Amino acid sequence: MIRLGPWLSLGLALVLTVGLTGAKPAMWRDLDRDYVAFIHLQDPIRAGARGDREALTRWPDNSPAALAAQAVALKGFRARLAAIPDSDLGEDDRLSRAIMARQIDVALEGMALDEQRLAFRNGEGFYTTPDGTAQVTRLASDADARAWLARMAAIPAFFERETVNLQRGIDTGFTQPELVTRRAIEVVETAAALPADQSPLMLPFDTLPATLDEATRAGLGAEGLRIIEGQVKPAQRRLAGFLRDRYLPASRPALGVSTLPGGAAYYAYVVRQQTTTDMTPAAIHQLGLTEVARIRKAMQVVMDEAGFTGDPRAYSDHLRADPASYAPTAQVYAEKAGEIAKRIDYLLPRYFGLLPRLTYGVRAKPAALESTSDGYLAGSPESGQAGIVVYSATAAPHEPLYNLPAWLLHEGVPGHHLQIALAQENTGLPEYRRDDNITAYVEGWALYAERLGEEMGVYRTPQEQFGRLSMEMWRACRLVMDTGLHAMGWSRDQAAACLKDNTAMTQAAIYGEVDRYIGWPAQALGYKIGELRITTMRRQAETALGPKFDLRAFHDLVLGAGALPMDLLQGRVDGWVAATP
Repeated sequence: MIRLGPWLSLGLALVLTVGLTGAKPAMWRDLDRDYVAFIHLQDPIRAGARGDREALTRWPDNSPAALAAQAVALKGFRARLAAIPDSDLGEDDRLSRAIMARQIDVALEGMALDEQRLAFRNGEGFYTTPDGTAQVTRLASDADARAWLARMAAIPAFFERETVNLQRGIDTGFTQPELVTRRAIEVVETAAALPADQSPLMLPFDTLPATLDEATRAGLGAEGLRIIEGQVKPAQRRLAGFLRDRYLPASRPALGVSTLPGGAAYYAYVVRQQTTTDMTPAAIHQLGLTEVARIRKAMQVVMDEAGFTGDPRAYSDHLRADPASYAPTAQVYAEKAGEIAKRIDYLLPRYFGLLPRLTYGVRAKPAALESTSDGYLAGSPESGQAGIVVYSATAAPHEPLYNLPAWLLHEGVPGHHLQIALAQENTGLPEYRRDDNITAYVEGWALYAERLGEEMGVYRTPQEQFGRLSMEMWRACRLVMDTGLHAMGWSRDQAAACLKDNTAMTQAAIYGEVDRYIGWPAQALGYKIGELRITTMRRQAETALGPKFDLRAFHDLVLGAGALPMDLLQGRVDGWVAATP
């Protein structure tokens, strides 16, 4: 899973900075200028990473008043965008316009549904935003440090604004289920109890340059500790109390989001948002069942190769019971991951013509962020921050090693890091295309990368191949369980059944997965739908071009325009095929 940045309004997270370049019509240039200023105001975390000094001191403002003002502004931008004739724009600008229009429409629809009432999901939410930001914040100067101190001091107001949104959810009956709320309470209470000197908020101070004198460094760190003790800890305790005493009693009794007032419309919206298709929940559910059946057959082939007699569940149990499937320590796990990652790096030039300059590393999460998902944290070429594939050091000795190759292909290269770093470095694109987080594209590409690893020769044993198929089955089951939970009224156990019967996941991991998507409807759908669409586009291109098909060129094409909705990506591929002599 990718975490491109901290928790924002789900709609506004899709609306990023526009940086159109070259000779543009005056209306286009003016729109660009005004939109950039607007987006920098709404998304200070990304703006700060892009070099906006003022933004470095702020958190997002999703207060009701701010959201109302944002909606008015977005409608204005949409009207100005519609007023620009197609004849005034070149081909790439028309693509930019289509993407911008989609982002604005998605944001406005989310605001109309008041999605900010669900300001957290299972284990993660606005309350983990500061800690997550700290992991990728580098302080290159005294000024950077003082900006970070100001941002730390702004955490209580940030929490208060989001608490108002949660209260509105209580007032309107639009809340998370009890099990999701209990997990949020646990996370916030754990953070509140953590000693100040162990807070992830202190991590940026470790990046201060050696050129700062020791007294200055010590003073900045001491001020950080004072802010945590005097302001952040009380804010965390207040939030924990609100969640425990007011939000928990109001949490919805049912699991599916469609049981909320207007919930069916909300689920339909997030399905469209996450898949960038018009597929219905029923069609997605059937697609999931079809994929489960296909992957089971592929699992049987691997089991036959390994000489195992039995079904996939029995083979999963057999693998999990083997001590050789695990690293004895987190350090050994990290060393295994590093070896696999470097081996994949070596293979990349055979499959990609363009590779990013930005590097990435595999690192353990801070203890205070154990509740957050393992996955990828995007780096920043501007600030000199590498990408990070993060894992839990506590859980590492219990994670099967045969899953590591597929996981690293997905989170690292050629998955999230390759795709995101290439987009970040593609300065010929407007910024809103370089940073966009379209689940079907971003997660679909990463799942495609897992399968590509088979062609690359990354999987060296039947166990690793089974691990890949088990992870693919996991994503196929997501189609089944998410639609089952949110459109068909399924119970937690019904949702878990697909994973229990078909994957190598532990019981704890299975229910953790189910709970994740109880609290985050439809995000699970983008992975498989995006991967299947990309795979289909490749097959169509291979069929149409025959011996002229160039896999490296195809990959560069798919990754060369930033994240795209599936219909726009299909059009790009079709155009490439038609233009190939």
